[in-house]
Amino acid sequence: MMKLKALPDVPRWAVVAAHAVPLIVLPSGVWRVALTFGAPVARVDEPTLGLAAYQLGLTVLAELLAFLTLGLVREWGEVFPRRLPFLGGRPVGARGATFAALAGAGGLAALTAWFTYVVVAGIGAYSPVAHIDGSFQKALLYVCYLPLAAWAPLLAAVAIAYRRRRGLTSTPLTP
Repeated sequence: MMKLKALPDVPRWAVVAAHAVPLIVLPSGVWRVALTFGAPVARVDEPTLGLAAYQLGLTVLAELLAFLTLGLVREWGEVFPRRLPFLGGRPVGARGATFAALAGAGGLAALTAWFTYVVVAGIGAYSPVAHIDGSFQKALLYVCYLPLAAWAPLLAAVAIAYRRRRGLTSTPLTP
């Protein structure tokens, strides 16, 4: 069995969830890269350099953001790595990291809901379903994009575990 790296006081489920996030984001990125390079995963009416840059940029950005989830269970989520200019060796603000992760989870949940609506309703020229020619392409789209629905809940769960582990509790307001 593969040993997943994490800090010793991180719950095992949080380690597994954090390591799962980059993996569940990967299929959608592979689908976009395949589309960019002309694989018949969907129809592209007018391939342009701008569209290719957008698809590849979105893929890289999504994987980088997914990779940040690992910081919630690893050492570099508590102390910035020394190789980072200006921040290296400084402690990571637990409140800021928790807020960023939970805000990201909220944003992802909203995007997931909107994307699901767009795909199911097939609205707009930019809906992926508008560019699908057959049932195989539609099934492939669903197989590649359905795992993204787990991103927001996994990120939220790991962020809450991070918050608890770092000892952040709400304090009552006192005058």
